[in-house]
Amino acid sequence: MKKLKIILLSLIALYLLSGLIVYLFQERFIFLDGSIPDDYKFEFKSNFEEINLTADDDANLNGIHFKSENNKGLILYFHGNGGDLRRWAKVTEYYVSLGYDVIVMDYRGYGKSTGKRTEIRLMTDAAMFYDYALNYYREDEITLYGRSLGTGIAAYLASQHHPKQLILETPYYDFKSVAQRYYPIFPVGLALRFNFKSHVYLRDAKCPIYIFHGTEDEVVPFKSGRKLYESIPSSQAQFFSIEGGKHKNLIEFEPFRRGIEGILE
Repeated sequence: MKKLKIILLSLIALYLLSGLIVYLFQERFIFLDGSIPDDYKFEFKSNFEEINLTADDDANLNGIHFKSENNKGLILYFHGNGGDLRRWAKVTEYYVSLGYDVIVMDYRGYGKSTGKRTEIRLMTDAAMFYDYALNYYREDEITLYGRSLGTGIAAYLASQHHPKQLILETPYYDFKSVAQRYYPIFPVGLALRFNFKSHVYLRDAKCPIYIFHGTEDEVVPFKSGRKLYESIPSSQAQFFSIEGGKHKNLIEFEPFRRGIEGILE
């Protein structure tokens, strides 16, 4: 009996220790970031301008503003959790090739962007870039685009403004549901400091919403994106199921490209 009690107490201690580690280091698990020197020179095929905005806590927020030759409007793009503008700006050049200007920012801790990261800060930083865009574009010319982590941020902005439309690539119902998948034995809802509640934000969005999700997504479950879609009035949203698509490769599928190009024509 004593041996069983020791084993049980050891398991409880291990569980509590593991939970503490998850809580303390959750930012490292969520945000796969990394800084680059302030004097780093970006190089892209498309015409671009580098942006640096200063937040009210003096954090620097770095972004890229692509300018197409045939401007059909602006795509304000919020990227995923892995990599900085050296990767993501190149990803967004696809949309420049479709005739759109693109603005894409780096979150705090990514690339040249600095400052302490909180959920509220990420939202207000994104709002700064929306305000920046309004200096050059009408709201009915702005398409909000979120990918993976960035879908919650884009959904939030759609709830606060009146953009032309919102495109979500591999979105989640809320961030808690994704985290719970990776840590099923912990009550992540109680410990999670970053829980972007996309389904809540979209209750207040008035624009058309387009959702793309791969059936074989290994990061954000297909059912999470589908559940998000089902929480939106059917007259407002359209769901694109990409058969065989995973989390990072939807661009390789012709139905994805056809859907995107149809929306942006």
